[in-house]
Amino acid sequence: MKKIFIAILLLLAVVFATADENKTWETKPIESKYSMNFDKNTTCLVRHLKIYKEPKWVAKIEARNGKMVYFSSPKSLFEFYHRPGKWFDVGVKSERDFSKIVVTDYGSLEAIDAETAYFVYGSMATSPAGDDLVPFASEDDAKAFSDKYSGKRIMKFDEISDALIRLLNGRI
Repeated sequence: MKKIFIAILLLLAVVFATADENKTWETKPIESKYSMNFDKNTTCLVRHLKIYKEPKWVAKIEARNGKMVYFSSPKSLFEFYHRPGKWFDVGVKSERDFSKIVVTDYGSLEAIDAETAYFVYGSMATSPAGDDLVPFASEDDAKAFSDKYSGKRIMKFDEISDALIRLLNGRI
């Protein structure tokens, strides 16, 4: 837990050290150890949509068994994350079976670690999956986007519950 906290602090220090005074939600490209390697045939596991059509929403989970599962949006990723047994053919039973969880930064279109990302809830932006959570690498970018597009709340990965995802899907 201490290592994660220190890593987050270091990431925030780097982000704030390179911050631009007149920054908008459209960020500059960032160096990333994460990637999204998909083609025109890659489909979302949950919604069965071709993900190449909306690259700013693409998300992925890499399982410890080597499988890579792509999603058309962060909301779809969280549907799988909270209930992986629903898609038993992937071969994962719980979050312990995941090695990497990756989302696309909405402003820079860079692949980022979902577990350190900031998600804007309740904005006017909609994904191919409908109402969704808009991911950003930095809290400043998330706040700027939220202010510009009427976001209701900025959340971290561990704050996003299955109940919230069901609410976004209209299933409550």
